[in-house]
Amino acid sequence: MKISALFILCLSLLLLLSLPYPSHSATKEKCNPHDKKVLLQIKSALNNPYHLASWDPNTDCCHWYAMKCDYKPPYRVNQLTIFSGNISGQIPDAVGDLPYLENLVFRKLTNLTGQIPRTITKLSNLKMLSLSWTNLSGSVPVFLAELRNLTFLDLSFNDLTGSIPPQLSELPNLDALHLDRNKLTGSIPESFGMFKGKTPDLFLSHNQLTGPVPRSLGQVNFTFQIDFSRNKLEGDVSFLFGKNKTIYLVDLSRNLFKFNLSEVEFNDNLQYLDLNHNSIYGNLPERMAQLNNLQFLNVSYNRLCGQIPVGGSLQSFDSTAYFHNRCLCGVPLPACK
Repeated sequence: MKISALFILCLSLLLLLSLPYPSHSATKEKCNPHDKKVLLQIKSALNNPYHLASWDPNTDCCHWYAMKCDYKPPYRVNQLTIFSGNISGQIPDAVGDLPYLENLVFRKLTNLTGQIPRTITKLSNLKMLSLSWTNLSGSVPVFLAELRNLTFLDLSFNDLTGSIPPQLSELPNLDALHLDRNKLTGSIPESFGMFKGKTPDLFLSHNQLTGPVPRSLGQVNFTFQIDFSRNKLEGDVSFLFGKNKTIYLVDLSRNLFKFNLSEVEFNDNLQYLDLNHNSIYGNLPERMAQLNNLQFLNVSYNRLCGQIPVGGSLQSFDSTAYFHNRCLCGVPLPACK
């Protein structure tokens, strides 16, 4: 009997569909066995929190929550981001045993305590380190300067104490350094005006830093921002400004700075300037009326005098941006006499 080609095709399709479909567990696991073992050690050291419930040894770790593997072979773990979980304990030493890690984040974990482990220095590929909004204590470790590939270092919102290690200026690829919202003391290191690579944006606010800002910082060009607010820094910081600088955000508020604002030259890119609660004197420079990009200004609670220059955005700010000065006047303050 002659069997049509169409019948054979249909029969083949039926047989194919009847075969059992391979389950996910039967597919080849991408996760590197060493990485999986280390991740399970980290989970155990953190007391097996529900936040890491997906970390099941019987599943592929590349599909687990709070971490990622590289998208191509050899599929090594390159990101570990543990965020906003009910997690207690300390940062496990085992984090240093993930050699391909590029991003390491422990953030908004208020029950995370202890100090930053030295084993982190084994992560030679690390680019982003964010240990913030926790209860980490101790000093800012000098050994972090060994992580030469870091582009972003965030240790903000912790209970770190002691001085800022000058060795951090040896990080050649750093774009931003966040040490704000801690309990750091001492002065800003002179070496921060001599970073090995480009000068990173510096966030040092809400600490207990004292003394003058190093003049070496006046020789560099911060690309975007500096925030030294709410410390006890003192002296003349007019050298941080200049018409050839590119910085667009400067917050020096609530310190003990004292200098003549009349002599300061501002750059055209400046968008945000906060100098409130200092001892700054002189007049507002006429040049400020030409800062067309200025979106925020606060010079209140200083010792400024004279008329507020007319032009630009200076009259668009309300009186709170200018009040409590010695004899500053003009719109939006009362008229000069």
